[in-house]
Amino acid sequence: MLSDEDVAGLPIEEYAFPGPLRDALVGAILAGKKTSTTSLAIEYRLEGEPLPEVGQRGAVIDSLGRAVCITEVVDVRVVPLAGVELAHAMDEGEGYESVAEWRSGHEDFWHSAQFRAEMPDPQFTISDSTAAVLVRFKVVKQG
Repeated sequence: MLSDEDVAGLPIEEYAFPGPLRDALVGAILAGKKTSTTSLAIEYRLEGEPLPEVGQRGAVIDSLGRAVCITEVVDVRVVPLAGVELAHAMDEGEGYESVAEWRSGHEDFWHSAQFRAEMPDPQFTISDSTAAVLVRFKVVKQG
């Protein structure tokens, strides 16, 4: 694991919710298979957070809240969900072989009871025009 000094002052990066999905995503990051991620722009607005910026570093945590690596943002784009391309979907490291498969997996997450509980509207849904934040990153330090 990384030391407190390694991650001092860095924002925490959480992938999914703690549990099997987060563990799989963190494992893919550590293995170099996951080099991109997708969030919804509304998530940043609700949390009062700015969008990531190129050069920004963050500490990725596992399901137990331990910092396991530091990543650096190398690209950020905001596109409608319908604009996500295959390369991005594949670089998410979850084994997607098509954009449709990527979209289905992400819709399942974004329409889950756990995700909707975080939203102001419990009936929250996405569409082709929903703003997605596509982030490409690299691991700069592992613990």
